[in-house]
Amino acid sequence: MVSASEETTKGSTLRNAFGGVLGFFILLLIGILAFSIRLFSVIKYESVIHEFDPYFNYRVTQFLTKNGIYDFWNWFDDRTWYPLGRVIGGTVYPGLTLTAGTLWWFLNSLNIPLSVETVCVFTAPIFSAFAAWATYLLTKEVKGIGAGITAAGLLAMVPSYISRSVAGSYDNEAVAIFALIFTFYLYLKTLNTGSLFYATLNALSYFYMVCSWGGYTFIINLIPMHVLLCIVTGRYSSRLYIAYAPLVVLGTLLAALVPVVGFNAVMTSEHFASFLVFIIIHVVALVYYIKGILSPKMFKVAMTLVVTIGLAVFCAFIAVLVALVASSPTKGWSGRSLSLLDPTYASKYIPIIASVSEHQPPTWPSYFMDINVLAFLVPAGIIACFLPLSDASSFAVLYIVTSAYFSGVMVRLMLVLAPAACILSGIALSEAFDVFTRSIKFQLPKALRTTDSSAGDTNPESAALPNDVKPEKHSSSDKTEDNLKERPSKKNRKKEKEIIEKVAVKPKHEKKKKKLLVLPLEASVVAILLLIILGGFYVVHCVWAAAEAYSAPSIVLTSHSHDGLHVFDDFREAYAWLRHNTEVDDKVASWWDYGYQTTAMANRTVIVDNNTWNNTHIATVGTAMSSPEKQAWEIFDSLDVKYVLVVFGGLVGYPSDDINKFLWMVRIGGGVFPHIKEPDYLRDGQYRIDSQATPTMLNCLMYKLSYYRFVETDGKGFDRVRRTEIGRKYIKLTHFEEVFTTHHWMVRIYKLKPPKNRIKGKSKKSKSSSKGNTGGSSRGGTAKRSPWH
Repeated sequence: MVSASEETTKGSTLRNAFGGVLGFFILLLIGILAFSIRLFSVIKYESVIHEFDPYFNYRVTQFLTKNGIYDFWNWFDDRTWYPLGRVIGGTVYPGLTLTAGTLWWFLNSLNIPLSVETVCVFTAPIFSAFAAWATYLLTKEVKGIGAGITAAGLLAMVPSYISRSVAGSYDNEAVAIFALIFTFYLYLKTLNTGSLFYATLNALSYFYMVCSWGGYTFIINLIPMHVLLCIVTGRYSSRLYIAYAPLVVLGTLLAALVPVVGFNAVMTSEHFASFLVFIIIHVVALVYYIKGILSPKMFKVAMTLVVTIGLAVFCAFIAVLVALVASSPTKGWSGRSLSLLDPTYASKYIPIIASVSEHQPPTWPSYFMDINVLAFLVPAGIIACFLPLSDASSFAVLYIVTSAYFSGVMVRLMLVLAPAACILSGIALSEAFDVFTRSIKFQLPKALRTTDSSAGDTNPESAALPNDVKPEKHSSSDKTEDNLKERPSKKNRKKEKEIIEKVAVKPKHEKKKKKLLVLPLEASVVAILLLIILGGFYVVHCVWAAAEAYSAPSIVLTSHSHDGLHVFDDFREAYAWLRHNTEVDDKVASWWDYGYQTTAMANRTVIVDNNTWNNTHIATVGTAMSSPEKQAWEIFDSLDVKYVLVVFGGLVGYPSDDINKFLWMVRIGGGVFPHIKEPDYLRDGQYRIDSQATPTMLNCLMYKLSYYRFVETDGKGFDRVRRTEIGRKYIKLTHFEEVFTTHHWMVRIYKLKPPKNRIKGKSKKSKSSSKGNTGGSSRGGTAKRSPWH
């Protein structure tokens, strides 16, 4: 009997060791997969930074590696938001920059001479592997190793995450998603173990998340919601207190150290929920402590006292909260947070937020595109979390519910939904495979027996139950014999009695459980085949999305036609022209979308950029683009602008051009300067650029700069984006002159004419006076009228 037990233990140890090694190599392959699937952009195109925001992050990282951390914190950038400038150290989330800068320094210290650009390009794929491993750890805390490995594999390929982490996508989300998942893992680890060590690591991970992305407010609101849920459902424990209290105290103190956050960590409404739950959990902890040391009668008296004091403290807290919030017109919420709580808020009050495409609500097909079959597996994962429901599984359910809501408000937050969908889908697939493989394991021996030998054993459970029950009886008998030899005390006798009772009850429970979980052999085999096909379809879709949909850099565009592949490199062509043909201190005006790229690639000063921190300054540029040519010249001249850059897609069919964005310029400009009215640019409520367009539209600066000489391309002036002929074909510019148009007409650059060219020549001026005159004196000394009215 002892030798059999030793053999069983030895076999179990060997099996666990083999499983651990196999799991390690599977996770290693998942990390390699997560990294390699994001390299299509480099393989198909080149190693280049993508999109708009990453160019600013790249420029900041260059400054950090060249000048050091202290100069970075104190850097005042005079090439952006002219004439205001921008303090970079106090207005940027430094996590991404510091991570890439540290990685570059580490590689160079090992004599691996990679450029800063190369490190920036590959930062996102590297951290996608870390995010996959963090997903494994998080899911393992919820439902075990099998579910963790499955969820990690799903996250490594999910298109929603690939869209923001391909090679070259050097944006905050590149490292923030890993920080988000890892913070949640450490919270659940602390909740399951009650360890202060993990609680401290959780606060440090939260600090890294705060440094990396403004989405950290999702963490500091979701965790309090889960703590409150546990308290309400009677799941309070000391482990819950240890998991939450250090996070609020240490996390808030660390978050306040980040310059861009500062006192917002304790002053804004996004953080108030964490403080409210912090007070509640202390009240609950006090009640449980008092209940443990007092008699029931004294406990009632103490409860009355605690409730009275608690209500007083709560009312005082609410009074202070109301006093702080009442002074803010937005009640202490940021514009983006209000847009999440009220999806119509941005379109009503803050058009600059509503104008961003990634802030729009997603369409239903985008869910299938970004998470594919996971959308159908998530409900099964939610059901599996309730069988049984634990603190960790309730957190997973709360995570998927909240992230699903926020993703429905803002398409950018599909990125937050993706890890939750992978976790729940991994749980669903793991549980399904567990049931189906167990069914095959129990049913297969019966199917292989002959009819004669299996005639007396027709019940599928009868073949399985003895194998499960008999070892338990033997092991329990061994335990009781050992306990009798050791002359057990009363406590040991009581434990022994409980063990014997559990063993006596267990076979019935096991039989019931097996009966529920065992399925027919044919159904199990078919179900596994269907799940494999479903997984194959998911893999094919993810590879296609990584290779085709999300690998193309926005700075270099391509299109396929009957005569082959066409490459449009107009953006870099235009920025190179600005860099080599303009003065270093020249100012370039454009819509804010292109500010980061102009500063990073052309090294020229811009009026506005993608930071969008000053709505009035952006409205000024929008007003200039919406005004007639003369008034627009006056506005740009007052801002010391030398060149104006517009993006035009009418020739090649590029839809994201400035004509399609023009109504947002009108709305944002009209929000600050009331003389700009959107109805003036619409004909019967329709936005038109053809012969039915309004005179205000046909005479505004944006229309003129976009369609100047456009009729020369085909003789008709046919706009391939709007699918119509333009309304004003022959345009004459009086205050601007064209200096450069790219090969495909996608980027057009104009120069402001000097003031002397606007004088019609009625009076001649001496050469000396003309040399000494400025723009103001050339107007004959008349008072300058405000260009915004």
